[in-house]
Amino acid sequence: MTVSDTALVTGASGFVGPYMVAALEALGLHVVALAGPGGPAEAGPCNLPPAVNPTWRTLDLTDRAAVDALIHDVRPAQVYHLAALSSVAASFEAPTPTYETNVMGTLHLLDALRRHAPAARTVVVSSAEVYGGVTSPLPESTPLAPASPYAASKAAAEMIAIQHHRAYGLPVIRARSFSHTGPGQTARFAVSAFARQIARIEVARQAPVLGVGNLSARRDFLDVRDVAAAYLALARLGVPGEVYNVCSGKAVAMQALLDGLLAHAKVGITVERDPALDRPVDVPELRGDPSRLQADTGWKPEIPLDQTLQDVLAYWRAKEPFLGDAPTGWA
Repeated sequence: MTVSDTALVTGASGFVGPYMVAALEALGLHVVALAGPGGPAEAGPCNLPPAVNPTWRTLDLTDRAAVDALIHDVRPAQVYHLAALSSVAASFEAPTPTYETNVMGTLHLLDALRRHAPAARTVVVSSAEVYGGVTSPLPESTPLAPASPYAASKAAAEMIAIQHHRAYGLPVIRARSFSHTGPGQTARFAVSAFARQIARIEVARQAPVLGVGNLSARRDFLDVRDVAAAYLALARLGVPGEVYNVCSGKAVAMQALLDGLLAHAKVGITVERDPALDRPVDVPELRGDPSRLQADTGWKPEIPLDQTLQDVLAYWRAKEPFLGDAPTGWA
């Protein structure tokens, strides 16, 4: 295996990471999968197929020396920077770790790539939260107006990425991902939280009452598998220095997502509003314009939303008997 065959995935033990690793290995690449300080044993709920066998490494992105040493050792040809503290709600509760991981972690990674692998095509994953939902649909030219510590940290990480491209010529591509869900997402996020509660209710581990936050918010949702395909397309065909919305171009209300899940429930369920689940700031609508991504790469989403919802519910039905109490909130 040569250096040119190596792809590095940060945040490989998170939600999108396992899908990214599997997709890269399917292309015949050697994948170095980075997990946080807890190691790959703390990988996200999505299990990798048995045939997928990346080289696991543990790395704390806030440790500059450790990041530099790893990049010096691996010298990847492709990098997918997925690692982040990604909960909006948690970023309000504890903003400092969010900034340390999302901002300084990105700086450490790109600075190490500048020194040891300057030709590595790097996809830095940002978030549609940086827009603040000012207009809809949102083109990439929309001024940034982050409304949460998480969003602000992602905006700062983007600035670090574009600075490294302009100053040092790193082939960095920014991906502004809109909402995505799928099997394996933690129940800190809305769709997965809904599905887990339904699964618990179906096996009588929870009273037939489903607690929800604001259901009027509208979001542009993709399946996680389509998101991983978009990142691959950007690494191959994206323009270095450019930024791309990763989205469907359609917005759906959280109420409609909940209704879609409830349509597949096996028992009757009552829905109740829980004010404790509301965010301090909740953008009314986030809908993106995917035309730049589609024009430059030819990517288009392939998985229907109802299929995604069914797959998330099936995931929790299979997993719930082995879990403890449900989380108290969702993001």
